[in-house]
Amino acid sequence: MKNTRNLYSLSAIGCATLFATSAYAETYLVKTIADYEHVAKQLVAGDEVVLANGRWENFEIVLRGQGTKDEPITLRAQTKGKVLITGQSNLRMAGEYLVVKGLVFTQGYTPSPEVISFRINQQQLANNSRVTETVIDEFSNPDRFESDYWVALYGKNNRFDHNYLAGKRNRGVTLAVRLDSEESRENNHLIDHNYFGYRPVFGSNGGETLRVGTSHFSMFDSLTTIDSNYFENCDGEVEIISIKSGKNRITNNVFDRSKGTLTLRHGNGNQVESNVFFGHGVEHTGGIRIINQDQVVKNNYLEGLTGYRFGAGFTVMNGVPNSPVNRYMPVKNAQIENNTFVDLDFIEIGAGADAERSQAPSDSTFANNFIYNQSAKNLVTVHSDASGIEFINNPAVNVTSRAVPLNNMAKDKVTVKRADNGLIYPQKLSDVGVERQLQVLNKADVGPSWYGKKSAFTKFDSGKVVQVKAGENTLFDAIAAAKDGDILELSAGNYPSPKIIFLDKTITVKAKKGADVTILPMRSTFLEIQNNGSLKMIGVTIAGDAAPDYKGNTIFRTLKSGMYKNFRLVLDQMVVRDLDINGFYNIFDAGYRSLADTVSITNSEFKNITGDVLRLNKETDDLGVFNADHVVLLNNTFSNIQGTLVRLYRGGRDESTFGPHLNMQNNQVINVGTGKNNKGGLALELLGVQEMHIKNNQFKQSASVQLVTQVGEPKVSIENNQLVGTAKFDISVTPSK
Repeated sequence: MKNTRNLYSLSAIGCATLFATSAYAETYLVKTIADYEHVAKQLVAGDEVVLANGRWENFEIVLRGQGTKDEPITLRAQTKGKVLITGQSNLRMAGEYLVVKGLVFTQGYTPSPEVISFRINQQQLANNSRVTETVIDEFSNPDRFESDYWVALYGKNNRFDHNYLAGKRNRGVTLAVRLDSEESRENNHLIDHNYFGYRPVFGSNGGETLRVGTSHFSMFDSLTTIDSNYFENCDGEVEIISIKSGKNRITNNVFDRSKGTLTLRHGNGNQVESNVFFGHGVEHTGGIRIINQDQVVKNNYLEGLTGYRFGAGFTVMNGVPNSPVNRYMPVKNAQIENNTFVDLDFIEIGAGADAERSQAPSDSTFANNFIYNQSAKNLVTVHSDASGIEFINNPAVNVTSRAVPLNNMAKDKVTVKRADNGLIYPQKLSDVGVERQLQVLNKADVGPSWYGKKSAFTKFDSGKVVQVKAGENTLFDAIAAAKDGDILELSAGNYPSPKIIFLDKTITVKAKKGADVTILPMRSTFLEIQNNGSLKMIGVTIAGDAAPDYKGNTIFRTLKSGMYKNFRLVLDQMVVRDLDINGFYNIFDAGYRSLADTVSITNSEFKNITGDVLRLNKETDDLGVFNADHVVLLNNTFSNIQGTLVRLYRGGRDESTFGPHLNMQNNQVINVGTGKNNKGGLALELLGVQEMHIKNNQFKQSASVQLVTQVGEPKVSIENNQLVGTAKFDISVTPSK
């Protein structure tokens, strides 16, 4: 039968071509947004819309139609990976049996709450539909605290598979399954074979990679399957996967160097089976956290995880009696069986126990698990009554803890071997740990085969070496011409700098071996780190001899606002001197909502400075936000600093992040913090820092050090510091609520 629909043809318009025909289905090649919108109004089962190769900017795609199982309505790229959706663009879909594949969302962000939404509005949802081989790469809102989802699944029986999602930097879940209507519950969605790439440390709540449900709807069942996905460097917050609904299956996934845990946060009757966690010793890498009732956790392999407390390698939480839905339901009837734990730093039982979370786990079993450590350690920490968990046949090698009844065994009594699948097994204990035939997902088998999996950021020193001669603005010109990762090697001499350097790439600036190099800033700021910018500087002197007579000068700063990409500032073997032309001359000043992965000063000398060295204290709204994740001060001398050495602030009681961290060792702190204009009168001002290692430093004739901890269970190590003419450290701990 001839198709009599009013169809585009080559004679109708030149931009949309009738690509192929059959009795009832049509295939359209469209080349403009207007032509797509015209075609999209008349799609029927079996139709296929092909977006022409090229860049589609500010394209809000609406795909609506009633396909069938055998004849879906398809939207695809002409060539996979060659259709770029840019600018303020998104995709919304509703109807039955819709398929989208081969698109790339990049160089922009969504103008709506989602990049890809399986609904058009609250009344029009997608069912039995699929998004496959599609990319969302660095498609982040430039306002880091403006929230959106990259993918939101609504409706029922939808599939999201073989996609690539990496580089989400703004607040909001990367992929969310929504249960906010009856039509989206018990949905039987399948999320499989996707690559979830780097999610940088967000520095606040709202950085989950995948979430199923919310606390408000968590007593409903979702019946979502999350199978055979690869999570690499997903570091947004403590929950990589946040399960907030019931009867979901999380199976056969790999978590590689990802900070945080698979968290059964709300909802009952979930199954976590045959997942593999490789921490490789990376800090804060975690495994599985159990909360609520009837959770089944079996046949999972966890190795090299360093996390602790809520982010530990394995955690069973304490609960709140008669808990409201948004807090912590007690653990009951958890089945923890045939898992393998290799070289974990912590297994936490009854974690979070306090006056509120006072109900211990009950009616649960911990059976046939295998625990192995290369060296003896006390890795099992019990925070409350563990008698509600029955421990059965759990061989534990090199575990010194007797806090729970494990079958402790000497290392020489058990032989282990790493099998062909990359996992460690005990040779003569066949009934414990993960099954021998467990298949470990290969990263090459997930995501679109045609799209490369990129690293989180450009590595320092990964480009070419560029020689720079001394002179006015030569460094400015060299940085402007440099490529990402380049090393600028400075010849001996002076480098007057009358222009502010705006850095939007990863650059190393270093003195040529044996060369005496002096940079002379001549503006209120020497260098501003912008989005995509990171700086490493080695062996250079920065002097204030030509600095302008302004109050509030800085050597380095970020954008004052609008930073949505994390950065790094690394200073080594530096001399920074005589920044005293006027008051408040600071070394580094972080802007509001900026976040440094690392600020590091090593083997350097700072002297005669009227302001602060590190100002990392702009996030005073007490939401758990902070300006630097890691602050490192090693083997330096700081003398005659009128301001404060480090101001590092993290207010509020949010427990979803790991930082900030301070590592301060082997420094000389001489006459620091004593200036008459130093607000607070402190040499160090630290509030809410989660990990502090202050060791082997000498404080001479300096102001006091103030440390205030106020959330979670901070790690505080203060050892062997010599105080000469300096007050005793002021340390206060406010218990977590």
